[in-house]
Amino acid sequence: MSQEQKIWTKSFISISMTQFLIFMSFYALMTTLPIYVIDNLGGTEAEGGLVVTAMLLAAIIVRLFSAKLLDKTGKKMGLVVSVAIFAVTSFLYPVIDAFMSLLALRFFHGLSFGVITTATGAIAADIIPPSRRGAGLGYFAMAMNLAVVVGPFIGLTVLQFTSFQNLFIILAVLMIVAVINSIMVQVPRGANAPEKGKRKLTIHDFIETKAITIALICSLVSLAYASVMSFISVYANTLGLASTASYFFVVFAAVMLLSRPYFGRSFDSKGPKFVIFPCLIMFTMGLIALSLTNSPWMLLLSAVLIGLGYGTILPSFQTMAIQASPKNRSSHATSTFFILYDSGIAIGSFIWGIVASGVGYANLYLVCAVIVIVALALFNLYHSRAIKPKAKQETA
Repeated sequence: MSQEQKIWTKSFISISMTQFLIFMSFYALMTTLPIYVIDNLGGTEAEGGLVVTAMLLAAIIVRLFSAKLLDKTGKKMGLVVSVAIFAVTSFLYPVIDAFMSLLALRFFHGLSFGVITTATGAIAADIIPPSRRGAGLGYFAMAMNLAVVVGPFIGLTVLQFTSFQNLFIILAVLMIVAVINSIMVQVPRGANAPEKGKRKLTIHDFIETKAITIALICSLVSLAYASVMSFISVYANTLGLASTASYFFVVFAAVMLLSRPYFGRSFDSKGPKFVIFPCLIMFTMGLIALSLTNSPWMLLLSAVLIGLGYGTILPSFQTMAIQASPKNRSSHATSTFFILYDSGIAIGSFIWGIVASGVGYANLYLVCAVIVIVALALFNLYHSRAIKPKAKQETA
C-alpha cells in the first residue's frame, strides 16, 4: 500500500527533470535574447521584447490543439517527439544573424514548448497517486520555479565569460539531456493510450470546460504576477536598488522551496481553501510591500511574502483544475489551465508597462494587489458553491 503512495518514482523524477530543463532554457533565453537583439542585431528595446512575446504567443495558440494531439499520439510519444523538436530547434540559435529570422525561430520554438508543457503537466498528474496529488504537483511545480532562478543565472553568468553563440550551444546540449529524461518516463497504460477514431470535432476536443472557472481565477493571479516577473528589475533600478534586485528571485525560490512541502501536504489533508486563502493573502501583502519599498530589506521582504504566496498558488490551482475534470481528461484540463494562465502573463506583460508609465510602479503594484483580492473573492465564491453539493450528498 505504501508503495502505491510514493511520489518520488523514477518516472516522476524524469518528468520533473524534463520540465526543469525545458523551463531553464526558456527563462535563460527570455533573459538574454533581448540583450542579444539590442547589442548584436542592432534592434530596439521593443524588438527585444517581441522575441519573448513571439514564443509565448505560439505556445498559447498551440495549447488549443495540444491536448487533442496528445490524445492522438499518446502522452509518452507526444512528449518525446515535442522535446526532440524543441532540442533540434535549440541548435538553430547559433546560426541566426537577423532579427526576422530570430522572430520566426522563436515562434516555431513556442509551438513545441506549448505541447511539452501540456504533456508534462498531464503526465505528472497521471503518475502521482490521486490521494497525494496536491503534494505531488506542488513538488512538480518546483521544477519550473527553480528554473526561474537557474535559467537567468546560467544565461547571464555564461555571457560574462563567453559569447552568445556559446551560450546557445550550451543550452542546446542540455536539451539533449531533456530528451533522454523524456524517454525514461513511464506513463500509466490507460492514461497513455492513443485515442481511436472519433466523431466530428467539438469544443471538448480543445478545452476542458470543467477546468475553465478555476483557470480563469488563476489567470487573474498570473495577470498580477506578470508585473513582478516583467518589471521588478526596472522598478528596483528606479529606486536605486539594482544590486538588491538580483537577489529577489533567489529569496523567492528559497522561501518557496522551504514552504512547499508543508503547503502540499496541507492541500491533500485539509483541502484547497486551507492553503489557497492564506497564500492569496500573502501574495497581496507582498505586492503592497513592493509598492511601499524604499530600502533593500523591504524589497527582500516582499520577495519572502510573494514566494510564500504565489509559489504555492500555481500548483494548487492546477491541482483543482485537474480534480474538477474527468480522470481521462488530464491533458485537456492541463492545456485549458495553462492557456488561461499564460494569457494572464502575456496580457500583463503588455499592459502593465503602459500602466506604469502613467501612474508609476508603486501604484502599479497596488493595482495588482487589488486584482489578487478580487481573485480571492472569486475563489471563495467558487469554493463555496463546489462544497454545497458535496455537503448535500453527505447528509442525504
